[in-house]
Amino acid sequence: MTDVLGVGVAGFGWMGRVHTQAYLRVPHHFPAAPRRPRLVAVADEVPGRAADAAARYGFQTATPDWRDLLTDPRVAAVSIAAPNFLHREMGVALAAAGKHIWIEKPVGLTVDDARAVARAVDEAGVTGAVGFNYRYAPAVRAARALIADGALGTVTHARFRLFSDYAAHPDGALTWRYERARGGSGVLGDLASHGVDLVRHLLGDIETLVADTAIFVPRRPRPTAATAGHSRAAGGEPGAVENEDYVSSQMRLVSGARVVLEASRVAVGEQNSYGFEVHGTTGAVFWDFRRMGELGVSVGTAYQDQAVSTVQVGPGHGDYAAFQPGAGIAMSYDDLKVIEAYEFVRAIAGGPAAGATLADAVASAAVLDAMAHSARVRGWADVTVPNICM
Repeated sequence: MTDVLGVGVAGFGWMGRVHTQAYLRVPHHFPAAPRRPRLVAVADEVPGRAADAAARYGFQTATPDWRDLLTDPRVAAVSIAAPNFLHREMGVALAAAGKHIWIEKPVGLTVDDARAVARAVDEAGVTGAVGFNYRYAPAVRAARALIADGALGTVTHARFRLFSDYAAHPDGALTWRYERARGGSGVLGDLASHGVDLVRHLLGDIETLVADTAIFVPRRPRPTAATAGHSRAAGGEPGAVENEDYVSSQMRLVSGARVVLEASRVAVGEQNSYGFEVHGTTGAVFWDFRRMGELGVSVGTAYQDQAVSTVQVGPGHGDYAAFQPGAGIAMSYDDLKVIEAYEFVRAIAGGPAAGATLADAVASAAVLDAMAHSARVRGWADVTVPNICM
């Protein structure tokens, strides 16, 4: 009989709900998973939110204080889906209490925050996973295999984009996301962190970079009630936006490849327009999140006028077979979180660490800090990833 894994969720906004649903679906899609997640406790400080989550999804306990999870013997693992400024405190405390943690990116506000959580996980000997979900798309895994196998030749240059309009409306509520002290580096931590993880996952480490940032919606109305996701607050008292709406960066990788990464949360006409183009000496691959099951592939020896084929990913790619029986049937964002939950559960049980780890979060945060520094000084900045254990 499969062992049970008691889980808690800290923070039940949209992402907390996504984590919860992912846990519930793990045994459906991965029946051989070594542990079966059981929803034990949910914590959220917004009045009534935790109780509603418990009634809706079956948590045994609801509490307004995440600290209650620290001493709950039924809870072996915790999803941290709270705002960025709480990541360090929660992550360090929960790891020290012996809880495995699945924490959403960017893991705090700075590289020091991510490193503190990573160190706590390492010292406690628990498992730590990070919410870089796009790397789990079967097409992304197929692209990674093509690149690693040399099908594109030597990678020369690439472009990664993460455009969204979730903050484009001037009445978008001035929540924690737009405050430096609670939201950190704005679109850098929110969207660009995913781009950095994809760059590293597909192409390797980043050596140096130059970046530019901008705030295009400088003032927003303050919310008059509890918010979730990207709420509007028309008529609220206006306040200043403190962090970035937009970032562009040119990168030099350790391999010698060049990369352009661009992210915006105020891109009118763009809804979750995420993707990449990777070019090599003999080929290229193209991926768009909104057509998640398709991969554009150009390989061969023609060099010029070489055709691009559209590959419909299927059961032979990544974890696609856990969801659909044949190619061309669409997967979803939530499916990627199910894969992520499975990798977390498998790692807790001692399986191979195939998912994103706290070391990945530290490396990503180091790149984001270098971007912010480059934008301040208006010049190139080296990327230095700190040692987690020092």
